Amino acid sequence: MIINDLEVEILRKNNKNMHLYVLPPNGAVRVSAPLQSNDETIRLFVLTKMGWIKNQIEKYKNQIRQSGREYVTGESHYLWGRRYRLKVIESSKTKGLTIQSGTLIFVVGNRTTQKRREAIFNEWYRKALKTKIPSLIDLWHQRIGVCAPSWKVKNMRTKWGTCNVPERRIWLNLQLAKKPVECLEYIIVHELCHFIQKNHSPAFSGLMDKYLPGWQATRKQLNDFIMDAF
Repeated sequence: MIINDLEVEILRKNNKNMHLYVLPPNGAVRVSAPLQSNDETIRLFVLTKMGWIKNQIEKYKNQIRQSGREYVTGESHYLWGRRYRLKVIESSKTKGLTIQSGTLIFVVGNRTTQKRREAIFNEWYRKALKTKIPSLIDLWHQRIGVCAPSWKVKNMRTKWGTCNVPERRIWLNLQLAKKPVECLEYIIVHELCHFIQKNHSPAFSGLMDKYLPGWQATRKQLNDFIMDAF
């Protein structure tokens, strides 16, 4: 629903009152409304909270984010939650990224553009994710009883993961390769549970509690990470 040029996600639940959320990391707005609530009632509710909503969105916009990357020696880069200092070696030999004695070595041609360097990094992160995802999906398929026969990795601005329930497909944010593995696992479990419960209802939270106790702490850990600039 669009209210005053603001996109608002509406979830109708079997509850008595309306609840309003402005969610990290980008200030997405969500309303949890009783099942019988009509659109006009929801719209008026949101309008009465518009000042607070805008303040919360502004807070998220101003949160600390990683500065733009130049992919030069001395920068900090992350893999699975661990920080590595980058050392760039210009060479005409085989190019790529390796970790040696706690340093991230980037062998690259001296005329390689910043955009191309970024693409090499993204492909490195993509490969790292693809080494972890299949085993985690298989593990949680066995535990939850639902599977995701199709999954993809892509760079997303506002979501760590998303899914298409009818097609049984999951998308995972490329940036998860920079976070601890438990963050990737949390997102996979979250999306698989959506195959059982489509929305963020109490039943959905119950599934998360059952299969991944303490998931709220991991969610907070993930959302507290410094975001990457886009």
